[in-house]
This record gives sequence, structure tokens and C-alpha cells, in this order.
Amino acid sequence: MVLRGVQVARRVLLAGGLAATAVGVSGIPVWASSSRRAAPEIASTSDWQAREPSSPVQVLDVKPVKIVVHHTATPNSEDTSQEHAMELARQIQDFHMDSNGWLDTGQNFTNSRGGWLLEGRHKSLSVLTAGEQHVLGAHAGEQNSESLGIENEGTYIDAEVPDALWDSLVELCAYMVAQYGIEPGEIYGHRDFMATECPGEVLYARLPELREAVGAAAGKVVAQPVVWPLLRSGSAGPRVSALQLLLRARGESVPVDGVFGGRTQEVAARLAGELGATGAECSGTRVAEPGLFGGRGWDGLVPVVGGGASGDVVRAVQTLLISGGWYVPADARFSDRMVSVVREFQAAGGLAVTGVVDRATWQRLLA
Repeated sequence: MVLRGVQVARRVLLAGGLAATAVGVSGIPVWASSSRRAAPEIASTSDWQAREPSSPVQVLDVKPVKIVVHHTATPNSEDTSQEHAMELARQIQDFHMDSNGWLDTGQNFTNSRGGWLLEGRHKSLSVLTAGEQHVLGAHAGEQNSESLGIENEGTYIDAEVPDALWDSLVELCAYMVAQYGIEPGEIYGHRDFMATECPGEVLYARLPELREAVGAAAGKVVAQPVVWPLLRSGSAGPRVSALQLLLRARGESVPVDGVFGGRTQEVAARLAGELGATGAECSGTRVAEPGLFGGRGWDGLVPVVGGGASGDVVRAVQTLLISGGWYVPADARFSDRMVSVVREFQAAGGLAVTGVVDRATWQRLLA
């Protein structure tokens, strides 16, 4: 057992050795003006008796620029002890190494329902403390090379987030932001990049609040990100129609009925698999998540399209514009009128005004 007091040595302010609550002559907290703050209490891999990695952990000579929030998809345990948190960390590591075949725990850090923070992948804690490099994890596909992964114990599809877990998540994210200079708006959910429910609808819905809390701690204005939508079985409306039209533009035989039904799900799932955009493996168990489409699936589907184009891709753009209250003819032609409306849409959304529908414009149209 490791008591919180054992971790006090890690609660070091990296700028000047002062406490995080110390106030300078300007009345501004020292950590805020120096961009560094006290480290939260984090149990290391040796504290929770982790296995040794099966091969060397890779440390990249770059700083991460994002944080990806997950849930473990394990039971919402009422045991909030540190012993339980450490046992959870061991179970996660066993699953990742023995079932997934990974060299170590996939995520960089784990957060328990009791608010206990633990190092996940080896070296993540020492590298975070130094604030200059990044431990490559295995938690969010192509995002691993530029993001830190935090697993939060539990399943938050419809369950509320415990206060202790929430407070420690804010504290850890605030420390990461201070150490690496990550923008608070660069905190995402797993589903923003892969077709998965993770981190659960309830926790995901609180990510704007998390960004604001971390931004307040860092003294930064938060720009909430625009992200790809997640479509589920039974989803309906313009987004689904746009997806169906984009699939048809790729030569797929799907209906254009605005309903994310069987055939559309089947084709979308195949595309997501080809793109490596599925995310069905959570930290505590293997979870089947059929009937989902999102994240990198959209990235691999939306083309850059502009004046003079025609066909189903243009119909998809028109469908989304019309649903948002923008007047364009539904004629599958990227006419001068379309160029003008797209430019107006981009200006209203703070995007580069080009009249060309690029990735950022697609995201805004689908948001």
C-alpha cells in the first residue's frame, strides 16, 4: 500500500521550488506566471508493482500536443481505495499485454473512481515531470504519437462521473497543460478519433466543462474544438444522408434515406476498418461496439471539393448547408452560387474563406 504522504516528494513546483499556491508580488500565483505548477500525487509503476514491459518503451523527443480522455468500460466499482486502484492498474496491464499483445499498458495514466492517479505505461511519470519528451502509448491509433492518454475507471454511457474522479482528472490535465504548453482546447475524447463510445456519453458531454476548468487553472482562454460526429445505430438526419452520399461517391451501394441502418452501417464499418478507425478495445475488457461510425472514418471519406465539381459529393455539401439554413439549390452542381454560399459559411464559422470545402469546412458542416 502507498499512502498519499509517500507521494509528497513528487509534489514539486518545477519553477523556483515554490508551492503552487504561492503568490508573487503581482498577486498572480507563481505557477500561473511561470506556466509550471505543482505535480499531483501519482503512484508510479513500481508503486503498484507493474510487470516489466515486454520490450523497451519508446520515448519520443517531442512534446505531446493533445490529451485524449478514455473510460475503462469496467464496472463502476464502489471500492474507492488506493489498493483497488492499484489492482485495476495491474488488471489493465495484464489485459493489454496478454490479450492485446502490447508491450505494456496502453495509456500513459490511469484515474480511479476514488480519485487515485497512477502511472500507466512505464516512464510516463518521469517524462511528464521533465516536460520535454513524450512516451509513445497505444490508446488512440494514429494519435498516440502526439497525445497523452488518460483512462478513467468505470463506464460512463449513462452513469454520472464521481466527484473524486472528476477533480483528479482536472488536476492531472491542468498539470499536463502546464508541463507541455498544451492548449486546454486540445483535450479530446477517444471517440473524436475512432468509432467508439469511449469515454461514454456522460463523460464525453462534460469535456467542454473539463477544458474550461483546465483553462481557468492555466489562465488561458479556451477555444472549444470542432470534432467529427459519432453516428450510432438508429441515427438519422442530414449527417447520415451526407455519409450515404459520400459512400455512394466512392462507388458503394447504399440507400440515401437519412437513416443509419443495416446496409449503411455495414459499408461504413468496413470503411472504418480499412482506415484503422475502429476503437472497440477498452482498457479493462474487450467491448463489442457495432453500428458506430466517426473519427478517422470521416477523415478518410471527405474530399476537398470546389467550383465546377458535381455529383454525390456536392449533393452531400448541399444537404448539410440546406439543413443549416443556407440557401443553395439541391442540384449536385458546385456552381458560382455554391462558391458564394460556402464562402459565407466559412466566414460565419471563423474559417479560412476560400469557397472550397476542405477538411475544416466539412467538420464545421457536420458539427
